[in-house]
Amino acid sequence: MQGIDEVKVEAWLNANIEGAQGPYTYDLIAGGRSNITFRVTDTNGLQLVLRRPPMGHVLATAHDMAREHRIISAVGKTNVPVPRTLGVCTDEEVNGAPFYVMAFVDGVVLDSPDKGLLLPEALRTTAAENLIDVLADLHAVDIDAVGLGDLAKREGYVERQVKRWSTQWANSKTRELPAVEEVARLLAENIPVQHGVSIAHGDYRFGNCLTDISTGKIAAVLDWELCTLGDPLADLGYVGIYWTDPGFPMLRHNDPSGHPGSCTFDHLVQRYATRTGRDVSNVAYYKAFSSFRLAVISEGVYARYLHGAMGDQDIDLEPMKLGTETLAESALAALTGK
Repeated sequence: MQGIDEVKVEAWLNANIEGAQGPYTYDLIAGGRSNITFRVTDTNGLQLVLRRPPMGHVLATAHDMAREHRIISAVGKTNVPVPRTLGVCTDEEVNGAPFYVMAFVDGVVLDSPDKGLLLPEALRTTAAENLIDVLADLHAVDIDAVGLGDLAKREGYVERQVKRWSTQWANSKTRELPAVEEVARLLAENIPVQHGVSIAHGDYRFGNCLTDISTGKIAAVLDWELCTLGDPLADLGYVGIYWTDPGFPMLRHNDPSGHPGSCTFDHLVQRYATRTGRDVSNVAYYKAFSSFRLAVISEGVYARYLHGAMGDQDIDLEPMKLGTETLAESALAALTGK
């Protein structure tokens, strides 16, 4: 199995994971440019999950296994559903890169319109509301009490992010897109006052959660690699850029919302406001900010493919190119109301 040194990993699991006993089988759950996730099954049928950085990764800080393990372990002390962490290995002699192990959680990753149909119509609003309730619970966590008070800077989150992604755009753009420049200007000129600091997941959506499709409840929140401390409304705005209201064309290939029985994003915003007591009147700004960030990320990926850095050129680059443009226009519309 690529990404697993089976002999050394088996010995480490036997020695460090209580109740686990080899030999083990390994099945790839998710892989690619993000962290790679394996389902591990021991000789008695016990299922575990092992997560490691992508193969041949360069930026270790972007795939910090010990940091991700620390965050999930801390959040696991709260009522936010996450997999139970079981161990972390930072000795690269074992598997060529650090990795950590957590308990296996049953559920479905609702990361496409087709997957959304697996959720019964009567449970679609329930699931959407639970997605927001879990986000509200995450933002209510006392960061000092769970030991994450020093995870990152507490203030100035959006301002730092706008500067970072504006610089990234200047360095990675492949063409002139006036909409991106205008969005960057409007975001920088209208930085909102940050009301409090919370754990900010950074990529919060159905596609990064396990959902129990028999109840509509979130079974576990996954993919914490972008987590930091910041303005909680950034996560709420991020949900909005993936969301499709019922009755509208489903434009997102990686989101299950928009099917009959689901609810509107406005409904979720109001539910979040009720749960948290936060002023959500400026959510359009945070939605625009999230669209801007994704537009810059999309352009960076497009640029790497365009210049052959990703190796595989047997790919249609036009949707990737259009994705940047669509996100930029969406951000501009959110900021200007047009």
